[in-house]
Amino acid sequence: MSRIASVVVAPLLDSRGRATVEATVTLDSGARARAGAPSGASTGATEVRAFPEGGVPEALRVASSLVGPALVGIDAGEVGAVDRALHAVDGTPDFSRIGGNTATAISVASAWAIGEETGRPLWKVLARPGVDGRSFPAIVGNCLNGGVHAIGGPEFQELIAYAEDPDPAASVRAALRVHALLGEELHRRFPTAALGRGDEGGWVAPLGSVEAVELLAATCARVRDELKVAVHPGTDPAASEFFRGGRYHYRDRTRTPEEQVAFMAELVDRYDLRYLEDPLDEGAFDDFAALTRAVGGKCQVVGDDIYTTSVERLKIGLEHRSTNAVLIKVNQVGTLTDTLATVDLARSAGLATVTSHRSGEVPEGWLAHVALGTGARGLKCGVVGGERVAKLNELLRLARATPR
Repeated sequence: MSRIASVVVAPLLDSRGRATVEATVTLDSGARARAGAPSGASTGATEVRAFPEGGVPEALRVASSLVGPALVGIDAGEVGAVDRALHAVDGTPDFSRIGGNTATAISVASAWAIGEETGRPLWKVLARPGVDGRSFPAIVGNCLNGGVHAIGGPEFQELIAYAEDPDPAASVRAALRVHALLGEELHRRFPTAALGRGDEGGWVAPLGSVEAVELLAATCARVRDELKVAVHPGTDPAASEFFRGGRYHYRDRTRTPEEQVAFMAELVDRYDLRYLEDPLDEGAFDDFAALTRAVGGKCQVVGDDIYTTSVERLKIGLEHRSTNAVLIKVNQVGTLTDTLATVDLARSAGLATVTSHRSGEVPEGWLAHVALGTGARGLKCGVVGGERVAKLNELLRLARATPR
């Protein structure tokens, strides 16, 4: 048995300079691993609480006095045992006592420590049935920012390069090239503007949402011709952020739910979008279903806020046939066990999964292992910034280490 000898939770800064936590788990064999937990800005209403009341200081106090001692002696060789213990210690439905970020950090570090002890990469510890590590995820790269991630940009929160090639290095190159060419074009269009980048590294410019999609589509087409890699436009409007009073509020107009469905379908058709995440409000299961019926044969309609990586929320989505893909964020549910249960349900229903970062990230590569081990269709991690590049570099290391 691989029993936990100690758990230490410490403060950590995320990519926005805000406080989060990391956990170091040591096994009685001496094997040790450390993992940090990210935090999101655009969060779903049904996510677990990232931190208890009192924030990171209270999370650290509870971890030291309660969580760490309760986990000592537990067999970490069975990932579920650690995660069940975390739920038992917390005793709430949303990790509001110990914090979902504390749970995430401990859960990932425990699984990673088992990998260290047994000489296996983390992805093999997490591997789902039938996943052999030979099929790598597409790169879902945020290239233009808007919404709550970038004041002054389009209403849509993310404009995405979706790059899919059997060789992950080719996918990475294509996404990076799209980002670079967009920067060049924006500087040409706005020569006197102070162009910057948003939370996830995408460019921020005074563009309308449709204008941004059009520019992205043209840039992806240029990169497809140049690199001969299948890279196509996608977007995450994060529509819940601008849905109020039963309507979607844009700068120049509002749209009813029916009009929003038609608008999203029109964008897919006109610009050949291959990835469409959270195009509707997080409670609009039937509207999602209408959109998926309209465009699901040619585009991934991805649920994030509508599901928040929750089995129970996904069950509702499956009843309505709301989407054909599910976004997976570990700290939305707090543990790897809960995450893998959602992955397994999605896979059994024939839905694709996309493993995702958060806007406030940590400079670690464990997310690439989650994507590979779960057979994810995509890895959404951005394309620039040290905390994003850490995931890309880890995926490339895994590719080099995996026989193909």
